[in-house]
Amino acid sequence: MVNYNFKPRTQKDEYGWYNRGYLPHFDGPERTQFITFRLYDSMPQHLLEKWQTESLDDIQFRKKIEKYLDSGHGHSWLRQPEIAAIICDNLQHHDQNKYDLDSWVIMPNHVHVLLTPFPGFHLDQVEHSIKSYTANKANKVLERKGQFWATECFDRYIRDQRHFNAVIRYIENNPVKARLCDRPEDWPFSSAALGWKK
Repeated sequence: MVNYNFKPRTQKDEYGWYNRGYLPHFDGPERTQFITFRLYDSMPQHLLEKWQTESLDDIQFRKKIEKYLDSGHGHSWLRQPEIAAIICDNLQHHDQNKYDLDSWVIMPNHVHVLLTPFPGFHLDQVEHSIKSYTANKANKVLERKGQFWATECFDRYIRDQRHFNAVIRYIENNPVKARLCDRPEDWPFSSAALGWKK
């Protein structure tokens, strides 16, 4: 079973470990974060709960999630270029305002982002600003109402430069691994396609 030992923060403006009801999150001042958020129907909740109760460490747990997401379950609205462009534009819009954006990829049913929140911006605020705007805009384009993103994000703080470099490789190679393209730069909705900050 995945076990996180942490003392929850007691106030919203504190840094440290916190929980929004399901997953633990670590919010540190100017701490680089690898964030994954997904469409609400991309993975059934019972499956996540099952994997959490199994004897899995954090790495095994995340690998199961990533493999499932890469298989493209759910509506996969992010396959639509107009919807993917909304997310890409929004991520870049907040770069150098709320965070330093290092890498990202928009997959058919989920998004991977590597960023460092600026002073005064907490991780949950950054995630909310990305998800709230894009959900409203995407729903308008899709002519639908209701939940667009899953409530919780998966996030993991970056430990060191080696971890940072490995996460960028993972993010940019995700479409290749999922057999959506041959080379990272061929996937149009990613930092690799734009040669972002290279």
